[in-house]
Amino acid sequence: MTEEVLRCSAKGCGAEAAHALLWNNPRLHTTGRRKVWLACDAHREHLSRFLADRSFLRDVVGVGELDESHG
Repeated sequence: MTEEVLRCSAKGCGAEAAHALLWNNPRLHTTGRRKVWLACDAHREHLSRFLADRSFLRDVVGVGELDESHG
């Protein structure tokens, strides 16, 4: 069985993701819902700051901590 490689969500980046940024837009999503952006080490800070500036960022975890309930 082949394991899927998760890729960074930053535009134009194809690097393997190491981090999962869990977020939601409270105007659009229910309180418990979490959307997921993936980030490589190089883009983690940029993507986190983008979401945090909009008060959307809820948590950052390693991609190995993702499960079926995320996304």
